[in-house]
Amino acid sequence: MNRFALALSTAIARITESALGPYQSAVVRIGFSATWLLFLLRELPHRQELYGPDGPWSWDLAEQLIAGNGAFTALIWSDARIWFESVYGLAVLSSVLLLLGWRTRTMSVLFMVGVLSLQNRSIFMGDGGDNVLHLMCVYLVFTRCGQVWSLDARRARRENEARACGERVVDRVGPALWIVLGLMLVAVTGAGRLLEGDPVIPALLWAVWLGLGVWWTVGRLARTDQPRILLDVIGNIVHNGALLVIMAEACLIYATAGWYKIQGTRWQDGTAVYYPLHLDYFSPWPALADALSSSATMVLLVTYGTVVVQVAFPFTLFNRRVKNVLLALMMTEHAVIAVVLGLPFFSLAMIAADAVFLPTPFLRRMGGRVARARERLTARRGGPAPVPETRAPEGAEETHVGFTA
Repeated sequence: MNRFALALSTAIARITESALGPYQSAVVRIGFSATWLLFLLRELPHRQELYGPDGPWSWDLAEQLIAGNGAFTALIWSDARIWFESVYGLAVLSSVLLLLGWRTRTMSVLFMVGVLSLQNRSIFMGDGGDNVLHLMCVYLVFTRCGQVWSLDARRARRENEARACGERVVDRVGPALWIVLGLMLVAVTGAGRLLEGDPVIPALLWAVWLGLGVWWTVGRLARTDQPRILLDVIGNIVHNGALLVIMAEACLIYATAGWYKIQGTRWQDGTAVYYPLHLDYFSPWPALADALSSSATMVLLVTYGTVVVQVAFPFTLFNRRVKNVLLALMMTEHAVIAVVLGLPFFSLAMIAADAVFLPTPFLRRMGGRVARARERLTARRGGPAPVPETRAPEGAEETHVGFTA
């Protein structure tokens, strides 16, 4: 009984005292924001036909659909062209800022608004990758995805250094941004636009806005540390819960896809991969597709291997070595799909979802290599020598390294 109580208390302490998986959540943030940004930039010349007033799915049809399903989209608030361009520009800007990790909590909310507004405006334009992005953009709002590899982390480090030197740190950008977005939220709500459909997303927008206000007020006005500690514990619990949901969602995607494939006759006889390689729509490189499909043995191995990997992956999470091998295979498979079948954004979205399972030591090594490459590039350009980053405390480092899901 004492051993069980000790294990339970240790688990509770780990969940509440720190936001687990800082590197994993950062990679997920970077992966999905980059995927959406690249898609928006690629479709920039065709944005009016895809989601705007020039598309076959007109504003009147979208209004009827939204009235029926209650989905959230800011594009239904007005059919003016300038409004569409503003929403599209906001989606691009929020993706860039979330990728850089600037005010990640606020940018994650704006990123979600951009994704949902465009995708729900024309639901027939999406594919599997869009569905994954649709779900993950909501989950990202609950994560503390700017702990590392972000402008927020750099700003926090500089503020701590300034406080250690006795300097006074005043953040004017955060409150100003909070006030502007609050006024916009009040205006939209007062006009009756925000509450026209399902109340989940509007409630989430208000909850995040109020939560940020409480967080800032407590951090500036609380006379003791207890309120700040309580808010930090709540933030850690929400972050860790959201990270767990992202993992469960990724496992569910692969398990569902794998078990449905088992029921298909083409997957059972080992020929399923052959057919999409000979569809013009999925053959940007016909010669490459012909080379891959020319070997019956290769087609058989890829078909059966895909099913085995997808079905087995959720069951390998408790075996680190097997999990890492299957994870590498799945990421390689998505990279091949991106090139051979011409589905880059679907593959990027799935790779970003898979990144939540990458081991922390691997991510730290990759981050170190990128940092050293940036330092060498800065030195070649004759820039100032970078200041070494402050090492994390031993306890915090052990927490990061220990998260290897």
